[in-house]
Amino acid sequence: MNVDAMLAEIKGRPGFAEHVGMLLVHNGVVRGWSRAGHEAVSSVSITLDRDKLEAIRREVEGRPGIFAAACEGREGTFQPGDDILLLVVAGDVRENVRAAMEEFLERAKGEAVSKQEHLADGLPAE
Repeated sequence: MNVDAMLAEIKGRPGFAEHVGMLLVHNGVVRGWSRAGHEAVSSVSITLDRDKLEAIRREVEGRPGIFAAACEGREGTFQPGDDILLLVVAGDVRENVRAAMEEFLERAKGEAVSKQEHLADGLPAE
């Protein structure tokens, strides 16, 4: 996962300078604690529906004021601190870009990403 390469690719597209006033990045990483009970997490197993993620990306990219949306997600088992989801939205003004990123993130996490946290005691989190 290379945010610099993703940003450079978007910036290199024809029309970038004429249409973009903001790029917003989400770089999701594995937390060292569970959201539910703040218990220590040793790892997280992630499955990704790449087709669904791409469909969401295309929808976000079609929103008013949005020039580009890009994403990369990882599947497998990861440790706290590991990068797992990279989203970028580029668009005209912050109101459009922030709203598009919020939709992108919430839908990606809710519709395309499944995860199972493994607690430090070896048990799966509920």
